[in-house]
Parts: sequence; structure tokens; C-alpha cells
Amino acid sequence: MKKSRWARWAFFFLFAWACWINLRTASISPGDYMGYAELTPIGFYKDFIGGWFKDNITTMVSVIAIGQGLIALGFLGKGLMVKLACLGAILFFLGIAPLGIGAGFPVPIIGIITAYFILKKDDLEWIWK
Repeated sequence: MKKSRWARWAFFFLFAWACWINLRTASISPGDYMGYAELTPIGFYKDFIGGWFKDNITTMVSVIAIGQGLIALGFLGKGLMVKLACLGAILFFLGIAPLGIGAGFPVPIIGIITAYFILKKDDLEWIWK
């Protein structure tokens, strides 16, 4: 199996797991997300988390989780589905990178490079082929 295929499987499981965890956490204990404000070195992110996000945690995290689920499904597909999943993953990782250690930095950078690698090296066929 090609390395890019392994990466797609890994991203499928990563984003599917993140979708489930975020949907569950957002509905059971949404306040858990407030801790990310203390972990980010970026003032704008601290202000956003302590402001609008604080009042809309469940909605915002649920929308993010649905996006993560769609990204996961895209990695199973072929052609345009995989390209959109890669783009979604890159945008997601760009969005969480400023959270610093809260996003497991430098993992988002590695994720961006991996998604780009998939775009360039994978044949974009169904993942199980």
C-alpha cells in the first residue's frame, strides 16, 4: 500500500475521532474548551475564546465537529472528495496552530505537510483500492 494511502487512513481515523470527541464534549462539558485561552500565545485567540466563543461554545464546537466528520469521510472517497478533505484539513490545522501547545504544536504543521503530500502523491482513488 502506498504511503499516501496510509496517511489517508490515519487522517480518516484522526478526524472521525475528533468529530466524536468534540460533539460529545461540546454537549456534556462545553466549559472544558475555555482552557485553550490560557494555552495560546496569540492575543486575538485569547480574546476570541474569552469573548464570543465563550457564549457560543456548543454551537461553534458542534459546527467544527461536523466539519471534522466531513473531512474524515472525504479521505475515504476519491477525486474531488479527497482534494476537498485535504483542503479542509489544511484549513483546520491552520486554524488550530495558533492555539500552540493546546493544539499539540507542531502537530498542526505536520498535518499541513501531510495533507499537501496526499494531494501531490496520492492517486486520489477510493481508499480501499
